[in-house]
Amino acid sequence: MAACRAGSVPRFEPAPTLSDGERAALGRSPGVRARELFTRPFVAGAPLHRAERLPLDFFHLLESAVRDLHAVGVCHNDLHKEQNVVVEVSGRPMLIDFQLASVHPKRAGRRFAARCGDDLRHVQKLRRRYTMNGRGPAEIGVPESSRIRRRGLALLWRRTGKPAYLFITRGLFGTKDGENRRPFEGPWPRWVGPLEAAPGTTAGPQVTGDSGPGSS
Repeated sequence: MAACRAGSVPRFEPAPTLSDGERAALGRSPGVRARELFTRPFVAGAPLHRAERLPLDFFHLLESAVRDLHAVGVCHNDLHKEQNVVVEVSGRPMLIDFQLASVHPKRAGRRFAARCGDDLRHVQKLRRRYTMNGRGPAEIGVPESSRIRRRGLALLWRRTGKPAYLFITRGLFGTKDGENRRPFEGPWPRWVGPLEAAPGTTAGPQVTGDSGPGSS
């Protein structure tokens, strides 16, 4: 969070502050012994797998937000989970759950490049899942830089390690990883006008209405 603030990442929500009275009330609460408190902002919206409407440029905005993180040396490292992408009430994507995030002050090196590639590849997978087979708008104007392909150990894991891992954990032991995903049979979200207008055009209507389940 400090790295994001230092870089002035767009749309980064500051953490709320507590008044002296609120801090005093927490200090009187049974079982609370913390000397320091860590607060997080609340995002009113719905996780991606529960969103009912999406703007046409949703995944473009999501990729832009991820690249903003990379520009200040922060990698999310957990974007394969749909619940970590929240659709804010206006329709804009918000990222949550930075528990596995990593900070790379030099913004260089193979490890940083690999993790950036993983983040972008997961965005690509979400985009394809929500637009393939007529579920949403075709991938028009998606830059080649967004089409991240696996190489080396990542490709080897995908073809050999992951199938074996899934066979053992889900096939033999019947365990799940706790990942919430939208069922393939749907229902899939309804698409509305883009939030941001292309040069020389006017943006369509933004998503409005009641928010879904909140996330923090």
